[in-house]
Amino acid sequence: MSLPSLVAMPTPLLPLVRRAEEMFLSALRDLSEQALERFDAWPAERREAFGRVCAASNFVIEQVSRDPEMLLGLAEAGLLERSLNLGEMRSLLDGELADCDDEPRLQRTLRRFRNRQQVRIIWRDLTRQAGLAETCGDLSDLADTCVDLAYQWLYARHCEQHGVPIGARSGKPQHMVILGMGKLGGHELNLSSDIDLIFGYPESGETQGEKRSLDNHQFFLRLGQRLIKVLDAPTVDGFVFRVDMRLRPYGSSGALVLSFNALEQYYQTQGRDWERYAMIKARVIGGDQKAGRELLNMLRPFVYRRYLDFSAIEALRGMKQLIQQEVRRKGMADNIKLGAGGIREVEFIGQAFQLIHGGRDLSLQLRSLAQLLTTLDGQGYLPSTVVKELREGYEFLRYTEHALQAIDDRQTQMLPDNPIDRVRVAFMLGFDSWDEFHARLLFWRERIDWHFRQVIADPDEDELSEGEELVGGEWLPLWEQDWDEEFACRQLTEAGFRDGHAACRGLAALRSASQVRTMQRLGRERLDAFVPRLLAQAVEQEDPDLALERVLPLIEAVARRSAYLVLLTENPGALQRLLELCAASPWIAEQIARFPLLLDELLNAGRLFKPPQAPELAAELNERLARIPEDDLEQQMEALRHFKLAHRLRVAASEIAGTLPLMKVSDYLTWLAEAILKEVLALAWRHTVARHGQPKRSDGSPCDPAFIILGYGKVGGIELGHGSDLDLVFIHDGDSNAETDGAKPIDGAQFFTRLGQRIIHLLTTQTTSGQLYEVDMRLRPSGASGLLVSSLSAFERYQAQEAWTWEHQALVRARVLVGCPQLTEDFERVRAEVLGRQRDVEALRQEVSEMRAKMRDNLGTRITQAGMADKAFEAEVDFNLKHDAGGIVDIEFMVQYAALAWSHQHPQLLRYTDNIRILDGLEQAGLMTGDEVRLLQDAYKAYRAAAHRQSLQKLPEVVSGDRFHDERRAVMRIWRELGLR
Repeated sequence: MSLPSLVAMPTPLLPLVRRAEEMFLSALRDLSEQALERFDAWPAERREAFGRVCAASNFVIEQVSRDPEMLLGLAEAGLLERSLNLGEMRSLLDGELADCDDEPRLQRTLRRFRNRQQVRIIWRDLTRQAGLAETCGDLSDLADTCVDLAYQWLYARHCEQHGVPIGARSGKPQHMVILGMGKLGGHELNLSSDIDLIFGYPESGETQGEKRSLDNHQFFLRLGQRLIKVLDAPTVDGFVFRVDMRLRPYGSSGALVLSFNALEQYYQTQGRDWERYAMIKARVIGGDQKAGRELLNMLRPFVYRRYLDFSAIEALRGMKQLIQQEVRRKGMADNIKLGAGGIREVEFIGQAFQLIHGGRDLSLQLRSLAQLLTTLDGQGYLPSTVVKELREGYEFLRYTEHALQAIDDRQTQMLPDNPIDRVRVAFMLGFDSWDEFHARLLFWRERIDWHFRQVIADPDEDELSEGEELVGGEWLPLWEQDWDEEFACRQLTEAGFRDGHAACRGLAALRSASQVRTMQRLGRERLDAFVPRLLAQAVEQEDPDLALERVLPLIEAVARRSAYLVLLTENPGALQRLLELCAASPWIAEQIARFPLLLDELLNAGRLFKPPQAPELAAELNERLARIPEDDLEQQMEALRHFKLAHRLRVAASEIAGTLPLMKVSDYLTWLAEAILKEVLALAWRHTVARHGQPKRSDGSPCDPAFIILGYGKVGGIELGHGSDLDLVFIHDGDSNAETDGAKPIDGAQFFTRLGQRIIHLLTTQTTSGQLYEVDMRLRPSGASGLLVSSLSAFERYQAQEAWTWEHQALVRARVLVGCPQLTEDFERVRAEVLGRQRDVEALRQEVSEMRAKMRDNLGTRITQAGMADKAFEAEVDFNLKHDAGGIVDIEFMVQYAALAWSHQHPQLLRYTDNIRILDGLEQAGLMTGDEVRLLQDAYKAYRAAAHRQSLQKLPEVVSGDRFHDERRAVMRIWRELGLR
């Protein structure tokens, strides 16, 4: 289609124009009299264009009012009335970056350049001086230029700091390759689009030129994180581009940057159909262009198959169905990109031919949709009349998209619902009224959707849709009609419920709940569509009564947020997983009911039942927080809590499904805590330093940060369970007397105390997503009466001179969770010296026995050691897994006793903090027999597995007395053989 025509200014927009002119004139007056004169010298055509642009775009009004010199400069340079030459965008930014000497200035320069170019591009688009191709091309060039020049600037500084990355195989310096995906890759970017990127680098190796080298992966990972922050982080000047990295291998949970070999291996072995679709538009936009071309050549066989690949149609159908589900779930029928007859359908038509025939017909291997449509016409894949309609409809939709986004520089494809913005959109598209525009829009959407159905839609789709409506159909009368309790109970019982009356009462309670009674029509329709499906799947469960009982509170909790009901309706697999997990664990049911956002985790079974390893956990959390402004503490705290909730659910689900054994459950929960603590320490440190300045180390050097968090107990022993609290101790190596160097200086002791308080605040504060962890600090020197944070020297002095034996027992399970590497080494030395000194074994045995007896008396089931033979193994006497004789604590005390008694002769006993590996060490040192070690390890694992199951069932760590007889007897026997009482 041709450019949208110019129409007369609608009356409702005149006040906007007057306000904009007044704001601009006021800003000019504040600038100088000469500025006013420069504006007065504008020709009439430009003044008229200024009014048209301001009538349409709040963004332009805001920018030129904040910086009137920007618009005057653009006008005087002639950039409002002419197209940019090839390479001119890059030259303009290159010149502005010439004197840029620090990262804040880089961010400021990029953002102001972007804003200036956005004003220029919007001006030319709205005044019909630029067509769609020029507008999209300029926006894509702007993104290319900003990304690459920001990368080149950061790369040079990164090399100065860490050395130059060198390939291990080639011996040559390495650069990153930045792939632009989606519309950016196709050179079709819209006015307020995010940019989809993938980062890669040619080969592994390490940096050279600095004392401390980095491997290439770490180098480019840190560089990529800095680049995203420079582009994406909002500042007073806005942002450059929102960066989306989710198209990379493994999505948000994958590494931020991968080597070429890793990328090739992933796409060859794990690449999915939608990734083929995405990779069609991949283009090198930054970094090493030559290496980037090599990478794309490596990946081309994944995208384009050598045979006629008609399976691509089915893949695109599946993608379209997912999009339709999302559109329905979020009520986005008015979305001109994703809705029926939208931009995405035109793209799907073109890419269907590319995926099917592109491996054989090289002319189809194009990124630009406009060029692709021309090729489909010229090569006879589609009739010319169809291509003409698709092109004109697509251009109309893209012009509409630009109009929607020009208003507020906001990424939206939703039609406006307020009158003034509707007038604006119609005006920008050359229509006298919204009704005229909307009628034309509907025409094009209907034509596009018709063509889409001819190419991609499933011929059996209508029949399937009718069938889908029948899912749970037998339950519709029971739910939607007036209750006939007798009939309802009989139907529920006949379907498989043990107690039809209880199920009936549960459903009746849901119907009468206030949240349901006050639902709006759309929400109630969604609930009515969902409940029959819920019942249909519930009766398929092993225990339908339990599944329904535990899921109904969740349904009531989310009734007013009915998008969750649509999610479960549209994703039967997610609903099935919800029922299975809730039936298996009331703890999981309660978690999801309290935090319904966890329902999203049920969508991907592969991810749900396969939690990431420790490095991926840490990388994923770091990336999430990197996208949040540093000063937005509330959002950071919510992100931490959401991350913990999601990953804790994955671990629990994996344990229930049997895909994660006991030891790995504790590993994952411990890794999760460590990843969170690392980020909490970083947040607390940044906040405290910003307020008070940097403290000094004990040797006078700057701290960054000379601080560690010790984990005791379960977290120290890598044995965390569901719902475990954290036993923590804080240690610093700062100068307690030296003042910090900030605006509000305090001495070092105060600084580290406030740092510790900040950490505890971040961990324990209740938000809408709960708290991160309960924290117990009573194991610090002198307990609750001691300092919150100790210096390492004070900690060492206390442990050597004042600590009780039970504190040294606790120290056996203590390890550094996060913090300064040097201080970590110093602590490990102190721990080894304290625990490894020679002790009076008889006195030690006496003290350990007495402490154990006190704990058993206070916390166990009150059966004395002497009475164990008579009473402990009676079925009616419960067994406390942790505290009763022969239980978990007995094994822990034996291990701690052994470490304290013999580590002076066998220092390897102090290498690990978990009981299983310390027991292995006792066997290797010949201090216990293999049979004894195996008995203790097996008993310990069995007890912990039972404790985990009790936790998931929301039950105390107490089981029937008729369980674990053999294990308890073995533990008590070895206890006595060690001479403990």
